[in-house]
Amino acid sequence: MTHTTNDLPARRASGIVVPVLAFAGIVVAVMQTLLVPVIKDLPQLLDTAPSNATWVLTSTLLSGAVATPIMGRLGDLYGKRKMLILSLAVMVAGALISALTSQLLTMIVGRTLQGFAMGAIPLGIGLMRDMLPREKLGSAMALMSSSIGVGGGLALPLAALVAQHADWHALFYGAAGLGALSIVLTLLVVPESPMRAKGSFDVLGALGLSAGLVLFLLPITKGSDWGWTSGGTLGMFAASAVVLVLWGLFELRSQAPLVDLRTTARPAVLFTNLASIMVGVSFYVVSLVLPQLLQLPKATGYGLGQSMVTAGLLVAPLGLTMMVTAPVYARLSAKYGPKVTLILGMLIIAIGYGAGLGLMSAAWQSLVIAVVLGAGIGLAYSSLPALIVGAVPASETGAANGLNTLMRSIGTSVSSAVIGMVLANTANNVGGVAIPTMHGFRVSFLIATGAVAIGLVMALFLPKANRAPQLRASSEEEAGIDNAEAVLRGFRGRVLDAGGAPVARAKVTLIDRRGRQAGATVSEDDGSYELAVPAQGAYVLAARAFGHGPLASAATHSGEELAVDLDLSLPGETVNA
Repeated sequence: MTHTTNDLPARRASGIVVPVLAFAGIVVAVMQTLLVPVIKDLPQLLDTAPSNATWVLTSTLLSGAVATPIMGRLGDLYGKRKMLILSLAVMVAGALISALTSQLLTMIVGRTLQGFAMGAIPLGIGLMRDMLPREKLGSAMALMSSSIGVGGGLALPLAALVAQHADWHALFYGAAGLGALSIVLTLLVVPESPMRAKGSFDVLGALGLSAGLVLFLLPITKGSDWGWTSGGTLGMFAASAVVLVLWGLFELRSQAPLVDLRTTARPAVLFTNLASIMVGVSFYVVSLVLPQLLQLPKATGYGLGQSMVTAGLLVAPLGLTMMVTAPVYARLSAKYGPKVTLILGMLIIAIGYGAGLGLMSAAWQSLVIAVVLGAGIGLAYSSLPALIVGAVPASETGAANGLNTLMRSIGTSVSSAVIGMVLANTANNVGGVAIPTMHGFRVSFLIATGAVAIGLVMALFLPKANRAPQLRASSEEEAGIDNAEAVLRGFRGRVLDAGGAPVARAKVTLIDRRGRQAGATVSEDDGSYELAVPAQGAYVLAARAFGHGPLASAATHSGEELAVDLDLSLPGETVNA
């Protein structure tokens, strides 16, 4: 009887929660790619220069890069579900601001607020990690990670349809509606995680990261106007370097850093993050180039003369193929490990961009490029969280995944700024209107190909691949601990109800003294559980199950295995070993 009441609700919750969290990721992607169908018209719509109009896209990516660690840290401190709803609410507010203006600066403010929705990705992954059983975690993380591409692919034709048949401001009303729907679904379906970190929010870290990234990206977009060797351009690059170095030193000394840079010391994390930047760069290039090439009139000699909607439909397979590759990734990663799937994904991306240099003369060729690139990007994106989770102890997976998402966001921000600058500087001026050239498109594809080549080298330097984390069998491996390292035997026991009967499928979590998850497992049918500990010291054992009140017990480990039964009818007690 106990087994029935706990097992079925746990499965039902898992089945509902994952699609709702993935939908939040898709909403983020819609917001990111919302203006791609009208990108070539933005300078005229906002009555500004092409290099200024680029900031309508770059500002969203930049604020997303900053919001990722900020919302992740706030989620650890105050609740991931709460911060997920807040990030979506800020996005809705930004969308409504953009819907009501045609002024450049107000539009940038609105788009900057929309970028805060990017925090939904690491928050969603964090909620999955806290709630889902081990066997479902890997595929769920891959789905959440690839939802950006899926949503982007679906958004392109829909946004094009709206922009072609209605005022372009309607795009923002649509985004606000999707954001509101995601908030409602999250409130109804997603439970709050009981995990909380100790410490305070790193305000100086947030300001330093924001200032450093703005100082880096602003001269990239405006360097051609100001002059690449001008004092302003070089001064901003130098200031960016100084600010980011000081920020890094501050974060390393902080007791509760916004971004835990210590995790980057591991080769697996370092090279995964470097590869992530390059994947981020390559992902955004195709979204910027293909829609413009398809929509340019044939009179230019190279434009393909397609309508907004047709162009959107031809690029949509980029995201749809990413969705299809998620289950393919799970099988490949189970057999060969996430390193191999990352390398394979990068190779496919390189083939897609390389072929794209010679496949720009017909609309069907764009479809082929979108499918090939979607497959490669889907494999690469799905591999990244698994590589991170497999490379660090469970107590550091939140910080490590937040940093990895930040690296990807920086990649897309740099991509937007650089490609926007390339297309603006290679454009032909026809009747006061800047028309992108084939030379600009080819240079953009070459940049993407170069980024993928660098990323591929980084991936090859990754340590020997491990199997995907969801397929690991032991609690030591689930905690993210390398079997080659010495592992202390930890806590074991049974989870019991008020009558002393075993509680099956209770989630048992080990929390270290810094408030971070150091391990997690699910109790067996007889209520038994086992958890390894990464080191001696003080921990909290938290247990929760459907239909029972949660329990948190302080426990000190001195090196020998300790039996601790967790009684869900009692308040937490202190135990020592």
